[in-house]
Amino acid sequence: MKTKTSPLGPGVPPEFVAKFGGHVKFALCGWDRLILRGTLRSLFSPRRARAYLSTAGVYLKDFGAWAKSLTGRVRDAAIASAEAAGRPYQYLYSPNTDKLGLAREIMTRAPVDDGLVAVFGAVEPCTAVTVRWNPEQSRLTPTVEYRKCLQLYHYVRHPTFGLCHVRVQTWLPFSVEVWINGREWLARQLDQAGLAYVKRENLFSELADPAAAQALFDTQLDAPWPRRLQELLDATHPLHSEITAPLWGQSYYWSLAQSEYATDLIFKNRAMLAQIYPQFLRHALISFGSADIMRYLGHVVPVTTGLVNGRFKGEAITSYQVRQEGVRIKHLVGQNGIKAYDKHSAGLRVETTLNAPEVFKIRRRATGKKRSQKTWRRLRRSVADAKRRAQVSQAANTRYLQALAATAAGRPLGLTAAPLTKPVRRRHRRYRALQPFAAKDAAVLALINRGEFTVEGLRNADVQSVLFSGPARTRKEHRRRSAAAGRYLRLLRAHRLIRKVPGRHRYLITARGREVATALITAQHADVEKLVALAA
Repeated sequence: MKTKTSPLGPGVPPEFVAKFGGHVKFALCGWDRLILRGTLRSLFSPRRARAYLSTAGVYLKDFGAWAKSLTGRVRDAAIASAEAAGRPYQYLYSPNTDKLGLAREIMTRAPVDDGLVAVFGAVEPCTAVTVRWNPEQSRLTPTVEYRKCLQLYHYVRHPTFGLCHVRVQTWLPFSVEVWINGREWLARQLDQAGLAYVKRENLFSELADPAAAQALFDTQLDAPWPRRLQELLDATHPLHSEITAPLWGQSYYWSLAQSEYATDLIFKNRAMLAQIYPQFLRHALISFGSADIMRYLGHVVPVTTGLVNGRFKGEAITSYQVRQEGVRIKHLVGQNGIKAYDKHSAGLRVETTLNAPEVFKIRRRATGKKRSQKTWRRLRRSVADAKRRAQVSQAANTRYLQALAATAAGRPLGLTAAPLTKPVRRRHRRYRALQPFAAKDAAVLALINRGEFTVEGLRNADVQSVLFSGPARTRKEHRRRSAAAGRYLRLLRAHRLIRKVPGRHRYLITARGREVATALITAQHADVEKLVALAA
């Protein structure tokens, strides 16, 4: 079966374009916020931390004085780099201070094109290596514990990434975090290409050439991360070479601690978005089940049972919140989530956030075995798998938009459901009218609207599962059930609610079918409290 190409790009499904594409100026898909973490992994092992200190010539009894001295030198080097660049260093007494806002204020007072903007210091929680007395062994031993230490925030106008910052921990193991915004990065790319745009915070509301902008955005997926991150490390942490010297050639391991991949749909008319978006909210709140969201975010929930793997101990939560930039609906499954909001009332943003990418798969060789066969393995947090991480995030956004396409935005329920209540003729045969609020018809309509059938489609056996309870006891009863389900499938096809997958005994819901089923399910199961809260 051929895949249709969307005129708004591969990140927007044809179903959404067919229904709402006329209201959209352009779509833009790419990284939003990226948090990259550099760690000296061997130091998180007490045994290797002891070997590290031995190589560095540090006695365990002298660890405290040595660590404080090294911390002071890291801090002094940061202050010296700020003074050399003529930029401020500021100690923040509250770790909750809006550091990005403060950096922007400093840039307003003292603009900088490229280079250091400011350095901030703040005492914050961290994972640190220290030395404690071990009563069981009756000696001092290195331990890894959660404590507080001074963190240094280096805000930089980078020639490639735009405004970003590097956070350096001033206590062993001197972990580093780099925060990059993909939209800031794209703005730099557009400036260098001479392409005009209008940007508010991290939303592009106008683009001179959307196709060229998307092409530039796509190049971010092939970024040479180790080299770029090493450049930032050299500029903001000059003592890192001295610190890593006793590690026998090892350096920082770079991983993606958190990634946000966003699909922006910029509407031609803000009034139209204001009319449609509340319908999106209602549809997402009422129609998207936990199993649907879990599948979007990489979890396997078998279609046959609908049961979640017993090893999954997290929660699936849906919530909405009114924020400054718009009304947001958010779905969380464990540490990963997908959300949508009307960004500054100018566009619809769907965004997938991954903190634990291991639930997704990547086809690769085993780590450290170049000659091993490629198989599907867990997606790693390493920057080596960053491109695949973007691909699965975009796929999640696309599936979410595909589900939102079923929203009956602005149409009366009576007008939407009216065609179902009349008999139809297909291939010279008459088919009865559907009774949307009758028990069996309503159950079948709810079945075809379930998210697990979006890709593979439903089967005769799936229809049987809602028409009958328990397994068939005899072959005759099994044939009778199969025939009854087959009649329902023909009835749904006659009303153009489903279509057959060529060459397979499976059926996919049509755009019309999803719209009708969603509207009727919403009418049946609408939560009055949620709807009143949304309308308030």
